[in-house]
Amino acid sequence: MFRVVLLGPPASGKGTQGRRLAASLGLGYLSTGALLREHVEAGTDLGKQAEPILARGEYLPDGLMCPIIADWLSRQTGGWVLDGFPRSLPQAVFLDDWLERCDLKIDVAISLEVSVSDLIARIHDRVECPECRWSGQSRQLDVDGNCPVCNRPASRRADDSEENFRSRHAEFVRLTQPVIEHYRRLGRLSPCDATAPQDEVAAKLLSIFPTLPA
Repeated sequence: MFRVVLLGPPASGKGTQGRRLAASLGLGYLSTGALLREHVEAGTDLGKQAEPILARGEYLPDGLMCPIIADWLSRQTGGWVLDGFPRSLPQAVFLDDWLERCDLKIDVAISLEVSVSDLIARIHDRVECPECRWSGQSRQLDVDGNCPVCNRPASRRADDSEENFRSRHAEFVRLTQPVIEHYRRLGRLSPCDATAPQDEVAAKLLSIFPTLPA
């Protein structure tokens, strides 16, 4: 079973493509962003700590994120796709070390690449379902504005302002670009142009897997 890290700037399609890839390959899927938003909406202790940080368009500190990921990974019995982790070099090192202790490794780190202008256009039209966490563009909703997956009302995410996006994108450049270089040095990076329509990007991602190194 494959173990996949999905990297990319905000609004690059990680949620959409991560879910599709996991379903196509029969893998577990974790969106750290969706998980944190669930905690915020539920008012948990983690959610209360995360809410002001997310509202500023910042990433949660490694000390909060790493235990959450370790707990989730420890409950997996097969392969998985991680969307939104690791987002910093210390998180990548933590993940490498955790997997090494289990005699495992990352099979591939996929980097979704989209221009900033395209990303801004996407966030102005992005919606999310609070029930099933589907994320996409408003044109994908039905005529009543409902989610195409579970038919519940979907709406714009509270954090999808352009100001928040620019802050999150700056954090991505500062913190996550070194992660991309880390996986490039390890020979595990597979960049993917994610500006094409969703089906084309999904096909590109699936085409990566028959050629993975042992």
